[in-house]
Amino acid sequence: MTADTLLERITDYANRHNPYPLYAELREAGPVVRQADGSHLIGGYHHVAALLHDPRLSVDPRSRPATAGGPYTEGGKPPFLRLDDPEHHRLRTLAMRPFGPPHSPGRVDAMRGQIADITRELFESLQDREQIDLVDDFAYPLPVTVICRVLGVPREDEAQFRTWSDALVAAADVRAGADTTEQDRAGQQARLEMGRYLVDLAEQRRAQPRDDLLSAFINEADPDVRLTHEELAETAILLFIAGHETTVNLITNGVLTLLRLPDQLDRLRRDPDLLPSAVEELLRYEPPVHMRERYPLADIEVAGTTLPAGSTVLLALASGNRDPRRFHEPDRFHPDRPDNQHLGFGSGVHLCYGAPLARIEAQTALRVLIPQLGTAALVQDPPPYRENAMLRGPRHLLLQLR
Repeated sequence: MTADTLLERITDYANRHNPYPLYAELREAGPVVRQADGSHLIGGYHHVAALLHDPRLSVDPRSRPATAGGPYTEGGKPPFLRLDDPEHHRLRTLAMRPFGPPHSPGRVDAMRGQIADITRELFESLQDREQIDLVDDFAYPLPVTVICRVLGVPREDEAQFRTWSDALVAAADVRAGADTTEQDRAGQQARLEMGRYLVDLAEQRRAQPRDDLLSAFINEADPDVRLTHEELAETAILLFIAGHETTVNLITNGVLTLLRLPDQLDRLRRDPDLLPSAVEELLRYEPPVHMRERYPLADIEVAGTTLPAGSTVLLALASGNRDPRRFHEPDRFHPDRPDNQHLGFGSGVHLCYGAPLARIEAQTALRVLIPQLGTAALVQDPPPYRENAMLRGPRHLLLQLR
């Protein structure tokens, strides 16, 4: 095997259960490794972190010459997750306003008690079961329910959001080379239906506002910064996806890690105050997002290698998180690791939009789950993983509870 096949091997489903030896090979191969398909793969912490902050790298797929006439040239622009500044900054700032000023308790933080109640209710509904699938029975429904409450979706409509979420997840989680026509069609239809629903619900909140995100969006007082209907729909859907995808993988990867490390599980059971730090370590050790894609707007030189304008650059966040040049004993899980500036949610202006919600949900979920895991056992290890290599996590995690 040669270094130019690393991306192919990392994304090969056969290596999904443990890609970390391949990330080590990537770091040894050099700061920048050109792949057989012409893309460039980068896995060292310091280079990845620097490039995440480099404005010469675009997240907008329209910046690639090959995408001229692509899906975003007709029918509107991408969601702000795939836009560059200054438009990205404008939309992200508007989307974050209802959460409160930066570095102060906001709407999501104020929901900790409600999130804890939802978590306990969900787990209590599983108490009589001898075996559960942590993904389908707990880690998947939890963020769907929480995000619906944040947005202000009536409880009787939450089931519909789970249906839409199924279609969106399936569209994003297909095996490379497979026929994705049906999943793509279903995912696009779910996105359109969800967007229409959210705009209609927001309009209802214009006259009768409540303490929810849609009310805050639609009743923004300043017309110069108010979201259009299209922007409102895209932003709400983005929060739904960003808060959902990261949380499911973070909770499931966390439980799997702790069941594999019973000494650390016991330590957290005895000292639950370590949980916030432990979640940060899980974001480093088993991150929910493994790679980010970027496109140079001009030729960029990195460690003597030129990244050509318009090419594809893949930043391996999970590899940077295990870089021994940055982290002491990177392949060990330390729940109280100091100076843990991981890349689990990315970095820079495109830091994951759903990160605040994912952190609170993961802390709350593990606080409820950890006391119950002492008698739990994995039914299958390694478990079956999702097809998606960039959003890595088990598709199922069967636990024998007693």
